[in-house]
Amino acid sequence: MDTTGNLILPPSGSTYAPQVDALLTFLTYMSLFFIVVIFGAIIYFVIRYRRRGAEPEYHRAPAHNTALEIVWTIIPLILVLFLFVWGFRVYMRMNVVPKDALEIQVTAQKWFWSFTYPDGATSVNELVVPVGRPIKLLLSSRDVIHSFYVPDFRIKRDTLPNRYGITWFEATQVGEHDLFCAEYCGSKHSAMIGKVRVVSDREYREWLETSATAGEGLPPEEFGERLYTSRGCINCHSLDGTPGNGPSMLGVFGSRVQLTDGTSVIADENYVRESILEPQAKIVAGYQPIMPTYQTILRDEEVNALIAYLKTLSEQTTTGE
Repeated sequence: MDTTGNLILPPSGSTYAPQVDALLTFLTYMSLFFIVVIFGAIIYFVIRYRRRGAEPEYHRAPAHNTALEIVWTIIPLILVLFLFVWGFRVYMRMNVVPKDALEIQVTAQKWFWSFTYPDGATSVNELVVPVGRPIKLLLSSRDVIHSFYVPDFRIKRDTLPNRYGITWFEATQVGEHDLFCAEYCGSKHSAMIGKVRVVSDREYREWLETSATAGEGLPPEEFGERLYTSRGCINCHSLDGTPGNGPSMLGVFGSRVQLTDGTSVIADENYVRESILEPQAKIVAGYQPIMPTYQTILRDEEVNALIAYLKTLSEQTTTGE
């Protein structure tokens, strides 16, 4: 199986990618063939029957050519039917999910991907799957239309709010593959990228066990610092005081925050927790209510770790570090 890619296609990383590539390659070369034939004929006739002399010569054109009309009708009809059958077979291959597929929930939201595995483990912007096993993806969106796009797997499926979409793949080799959002979803659309990491069965089981015990043995603030990046908080909330799609978290904890309704609140533990789990409850003045909820993404210990980390950011501003 060719996994190296070519001038127009990236490497093929799934079982049905070669079938998609074969169909696309055939369409490409068939189109090039007819372009050469048609434009070659045009150029030939322009030269062959160009005007000569001062007075043009006129000839009576034939009414029709039955044989030619049959040929240019039958040949395209055969090609179209052939491509329809071939394309339908590839389409069914890509859309009929194997019964033994491992189901993983994919949630899209501004501006990151989150994944929930059968045993309850979660990850953000990194989908971890075992090699050689069918993977069923149950897609949904928390806000606007996104599009789950993995070029190496030849997958592109729109992810819609208030409904589920389904797609699947089976990775053929261990390695990493780029994940993009292929539907414009807002100002951070270009930053909504991730990875699909394909590992062996043993590594996959080890990763699930490690994910279940993530943070054990680490101080809460250190665990929170890691979560702040891995869970996508840094995408909207800077750490240097620069405002983004959301307010910067530098020095926020313990300070008074002005809200859009004209009131203010102290950014204590309860406020931070509520802002993570119910972000629409209290909107900071000057910002839009675009933050999604993390209720099904973060565990209680992870929320506590993030709060501990935000406290250290306020301590740094107090001490002048």
